[in-house]
Amino acid sequence: MNPKNFFAELKRRNVYKVAVAYAIVGWLVMQIAATVVPALHLSDEITSAVVLLVILGFPIALIIAWAFELTPEGLKRTEFAHELPTKAPRNRAWIYVVVIAGAISVSLFFLGRYTSSKQGAEVPAKSIAVLPFENQNRDPDTEYLSDGIPESIINSLSQLPNLKVMSRNSVFHYKGKDMDAPAVAKELKVQTVLTGRMTQRGDALSISVELINAQDNSEIWGQQYNRKLADVFAVQEEIAKEISEKLRLKLTNAQEKQLAKPPTENIKAFQYYMQGRAYTQRRTREDLLTAVSYFERAVAEDRNYALAYAGLAEAYANLGLRGYIAPVEGRRKAEESARRALALDENLAEAHAAFGQSCIQFAPFNFSLGDGELRRAIELSPSLAMAHEYLGFSLLRQGRLGEGLAESLKAREFDPLSSIIAREVSFSYLLKRDYNRALVLLRQANELGPAMSTQWEIGMYIQNRSYNEALAELEKAKMERKSDPILIYSTGLVYAAQGKRTEALQIVKELGTMSGPNLDQAHWIAKIYAALNEKELALGWLERGLAAGAIGGFYKDEPVWDPIRSDPRFEALVEKMFGATKTPGDAR
Repeated sequence: MNPKNFFAELKRRNVYKVAVAYAIVGWLVMQIAATVVPALHLSDEITSAVVLLVILGFPIALIIAWAFELTPEGLKRTEFAHELPTKAPRNRAWIYVVVIAGAISVSLFFLGRYTSSKQGAEVPAKSIAVLPFENQNRDPDTEYLSDGIPESIINSLSQLPNLKVMSRNSVFHYKGKDMDAPAVAKELKVQTVLTGRMTQRGDALSISVELINAQDNSEIWGQQYNRKLADVFAVQEEIAKEISEKLRLKLTNAQEKQLAKPPTENIKAFQYYMQGRAYTQRRTREDLLTAVSYFERAVAEDRNYALAYAGLAEAYANLGLRGYIAPVEGRRKAEESARRALALDENLAEAHAAFGQSCIQFAPFNFSLGDGELRRAIELSPSLAMAHEYLGFSLLRQGRLGEGLAESLKAREFDPLSSIIAREVSFSYLLKRDYNRALVLLRQANELGPAMSTQWEIGMYIQNRSYNEALAELEKAKMERKSDPILIYSTGLVYAAQGKRTEALQIVKELGTMSGPNLDQAHWIAKIYAALNEKELALGWLERGLAAGAIGGFYKDEPVWDPIRSDPRFEALVEKMFGATKTPGDAR
């Protein structure tokens, strides 16, 4: 066929119109999928399926447009349509093709969403949320009991392999609120809810608990305990054991022994530990330092309190990771505390998680040891969100992005209201270079907790060129957190991305002063120089920071390193950070 005749025939058969219209409809469908799927926390496979179906539908639509025409006699093959009378020819087959193709694509999209929603709505039969107990004393001095008893029950139940237990962080979102068990269960996706009330009068302690089937709001079990304050640990054990029996969990002898093992028998140490946990949940410098002081008081009261040493390790690791203390000091103190916890109780999941965290958060990393410790923690306590969270960070750091995202999503199953875990999920998409989805998920995370609480979330605003939004969030955060190096660094990175070189270099100078001889902020200074395309300075600060033990939270796939990624010296530094660890590749 003559090319001119061929293109004329394409035009006559409305193939061009169908192609343009289909492209518009297909693009709209894909945009809907890319926005709605993450917003509803649906599976990524839905988006992939929608994109694939739209792409596959394109050639089909063109073939139909070429082969068929709409005639007064109905849809006919083109060669036969030419033999029919040409009474009032109004060939609009292409419109119908587009409408049908678009309807199919949209229908498939919403069918996928409905199916995923149904799957997401499935609640494990053996799952529980232990809500904060009501402190009927209304006395802040007894708050540690009304908080500590449910947390201890959570810790005990989390060790059971066949029970999904919601984390402390998520259930404590309901503290002080009028809690409707079915509504809470629906939000947290659990089958049962434990509620409780506590009253202390002198040495007398009264605790009443109720285990509720959230599906019909019926009581499965209830009990009133009137004991001495010194017996509070025995009460916790009894409640955990009763729950396991009422939910018909089959426990091994080892599991029964671990369930019956109190973390401490010292009431004062228990009080200090609970106060430390409350401050650890918040990641500001002042809160983490306060947490350290409480944990230290707890171990001073009870030198065998393994759980308090694990809490101390987590607090020190987060202080060093954020540059609030020298990273090398944070790593050393975290590792020392975690080893002490393990020496006291080798079956304590929190101790393994804390030790694993110290191995994978600071360069040079020890992923083989750290990942092993974190997997051991999950083996001991399958519902321990913290262990899944840190394992996810480790895998992301190694470039195993798909595995890292999967582990982050597991963490979120057990702690859906954690701001940090929600940010970890969004960060996974930044590393996968899905910038739009990363920012959508980050904005959702901001609804759970304060923005700019991690060193890498600024990258999501930058990659989406949302500079004004980023600066506005930073200004709000600075009102609460004065002289926070994370906020200072993040501001400098925005300036660098905007091309405001003078302002960015001023931030570098400020961070340099804060760093001191330990080079605490070396990692972040290197990032700003990389964003400014100052290769020599970026590599120099990375090299010196690594030598000083000041590099924490390094991710080789972060887009900020793109300007220096191809430099052999960058690869050499990454190899030094990762040591001899060999990690498998992972599709993005």
